[in-house]
Amino acid sequence: MSKLTDTRKKIETNVAAGYKAVENGVVVGYEKTKEGVVAGYKAIENKFVDRFLTKDDKAVDAKTEDE
Repeated sequence: MSKLTDTRKKIETNVAAGYKAVENGVVVGYEKTKEGVVAGYKAIENKFVDRFLTKDDKAVDAKTEDE
C-alpha cells in the first residue's frame, strides 16, 4: 500500500476509536444518571406512600420525623 493509504487507515482507526470512547462515556454517564433519578424517585414515592397512603389503624414503621 502507498504511504498515503497507510496514513488514511491510521487516521480512520484513531477517529473510530475516539468516537467509540466518547460514545461509551456518554452511555455510561446516562446510565448512572438514570439510576440516580430512579432511586431518588423511588425514595420520594416510598415516603409519600408511608406518610399519606397508609391507614391509621395499620402501623407502618414507627419512625419519627427526627430520624
